[in-house]
Amino acid sequence: MIYFDSAATTLQKPGAVPAAVADAIHTMTTPGRGDHPAARLAAELMLRCRTEAAELFDVSQPDNVILTSNATHALNIAVKSLVSPGDTVVISGYEHNAVTRPLHAIGSVSVRIVNGRLFDPAQMAEGFRRAVDRGVSAVVCTHMSNVFGYVLPIDDIAAVCREKGVPLIVDASQSAGILPVSLGRWGAAYVTMPGHKGLYGPQGTGLLLCGEGQRPKPVLEGGTGSLSRLQEMPDFLPDRLEAGTQNVHGAAGLLEGLRFVRRMGLERIARQEGEVMGALAAGLKRKGGYQVFDSGADSSVLSVVPQRTDPETMADRLAAKGVAVRAGLHCAPLAHVTAGTAETGTLRFSASLFNTVEEAEKVLEML
Repeated sequence: MIYFDSAATTLQKPGAVPAAVADAIHTMTTPGRGDHPAARLAAELMLRCRTEAAELFDVSQPDNVILTSNATHALNIAVKSLVSPGDTVVISGYEHNAVTRPLHAIGSVSVRIVNGRLFDPAQMAEGFRRAVDRGVSAVVCTHMSNVFGYVLPIDDIAAVCREKGVPLIVDASQSAGILPVSLGRWGAAYVTMPGHKGLYGPQGTGLLLCGEGQRPKPVLEGGTGSLSRLQEMPDFLPDRLEAGTQNVHGAAGLLEGLRFVRRMGLERIARQEGEVMGALAAGLKRKGGYQVFDSGADSSVLSVVPQRTDPETMADRLAAKGVAVRAGLHCAPLAHVTAGTAETGTLRFSASLFNTVEEAEKVLEML
């Protein structure tokens, strides 16, 4: 199989990831639930995972790294900690349903959408400067569009938020493990990400990075292994947000994924993925018959619209030839409305470090 669907989930993992999961299954139980070796091993593993993430993503202390079940879980905590009914929130026109649906569920939230042309970060930054004022309760913005690979000007948006005193939530679902992500430099309230995409961890893992001074609200209450006499959730992190039995096996795999990313280096990862998608974009433009949404820069995501058939039919034909891609709206209808592809959706190719230019050339031959 040629796998070009890593924007959904990376399939090829470093060998250490499944090995770590298997080892944890046989040797670890749950941290905080006993003082025996299996529980202590689990507690040590969780701390190592938090520490690795804190160092990679510029978090002041490991306890501010929360292990979640996915990025959606992390975004629900972040959004519902900062936004209440009647509040005003500013978002980009490229947000995923993992942002828009929690805002909708809160109810009576006024959402200002900053639209802008694809691959025009200056226009997007100016849009946020106009939209954000001191009456805004939060800004929520994706770092990289999961549909188009468009990298939004997060440094500029973060500067606006700091100037106006408005908390920022960054959805780094597509950028983590590819581009530099820095909670500290941005001064963000929260940064969220999955473990199973650019971090090469297992499904069912995610991270919520909490800024200093934040008081996140639990979306789940229950046992934590600490302060068991109290009926309220602990007021300290990470216990406040990690109720119930933790996914230790997933964290073991995620730790190895984080180590792999740090060992390979973000620059190398972005360069290789950009070369693969760049070769595919250039080949499609030469062939003709496709609307190609090419960022013209290093990006691991490339969307196209075939002009002689629909994206779903093309994805099915590629799947029959052993090529995995994704077609449709990619759980981000707002991005398609903004870019003008809401009626058709797109055919999306997305790379990981395990893809090659040779694979891109084979797909071009098939097309």
